[in-house]
Amino acid sequence: MPPTVRPTVAAPLSPHLQIYRWTWTMAMSVFHRITGTALYGGTGLVAIWLVALASGPLGYDAVAWFFGSIVGRLILFVYTWILMHHMLGGLRHFVWDVGQGFDRERRMALARGTLIASVIATVLIWAIALVVR
Repeated sequence: MPPTVRPTVAAPLSPHLQIYRWTWTMAMSVFHRITGTALYGGTGLVAIWLVALASGPLGYDAVAWFFGSIVGRLILFVYTWILMHHMLGGLRHFVWDVGQGFDRERRMALARGTLIASVIATVLIWAIALVVR
């Protein structure tokens, strides 16, 4: 029996780029995934700090100097925002897991609130840390 010949047909493209508009919930979903991935890098920062702490004063001084520099503080500030944003995004998902917040207004409010609250929490954490320091 001869093999059947299939006509060559281009695969359909996903319509998401042509149909869907960018929304707050979509943006926060993307940011939640990015911040989750970035937390792995932050875990590396914590590991570097712990190894330096265990290695003695010389190693710790070098790491403390770097994290005390402008670049180091900027990295730590961004990491703090990443941590706060991911945590609040997780709380937003928890609200959804218990069956709440699915109507349009609450979804948008939760998405905007995640971004706004993460910025506020980061600034508050750093303000308190600098005052206490």
